[in-house]
Amino acid sequence: MPVIAIVGAGPGLGQSIARRFGREGFAVALISRTQSRLDDMVAELASRGIKAAGFAGDVLDRPSLTAALAAAAGRFGQIDVLEYSPAPHDPPPGLATVDVLQVTAENVQPQVEYYVYGAITAARAVLGGMLERGSGTLLFTTGASSVLTFPPMGNVGIAGGGLRNYVLALNAALAGRGVYAAHVPLATLIGSGGPETHPDTIAGLYWDLHMSRDQPERLYSTL
Repeated sequence: MPVIAIVGAGPGLGQSIARRFGREGFAVALISRTQSRLDDMVAELASRGIKAAGFAGDVLDRPSLTAALAAAAGRFGQIDVLEYSPAPHDPPPGLATVDVLQVTAENVQPQVEYYVYGAITAARAVLGGMLERGSGTLLFTTGASSVLTFPPMGNVGIAGGGLRNYVLALNAALAGRGVYAAHVPLATLIGSGGPETHPDTIAGLYWDLHMSRDQPERLYSTL
């Protein structure tokens, strides 16, 4: 059974991605900070006949993230798809968004830790095995400020842009080796309007990217 690990899994987009891949026969490993929330998500997936388990790990605590991914592989076997999309409903201290005119080295650093260092840690935890097998998919999600000019998201945009650069370079370096990486910048407020903003609709994009493997980046916009 193929396995997807969703880092930063929450009850919105993360759960929808879990359902989408689960319907296609994937086992689902959910990773986020709060075990009780993960347990609720696993129960919902189980009610749909989807095999899933939750593993507590914090993208700001790199050893805990690595351990969570190792535990997921220990439970389900090799991870075939990694999806990285942390988006905290209750941001930890120091992770506040600031306008570009208020950007400092001090308020950019936590965002870099969250988006860039966390993504690199997650990728490194699974990439070696993917390269050995000659197969795998790495999907990374950011907000629109990673690709569009949006001054109110000053420090987030800097970090998101760094993650974007990493993913595009990673995809180029992996060409011909059976492993695919893609960046998904979301220019929409999830669940804010019509069906095009619904997380289940957006989750279909991730399945399409995994199957087509022909684009290093796809902007999803309802703006």
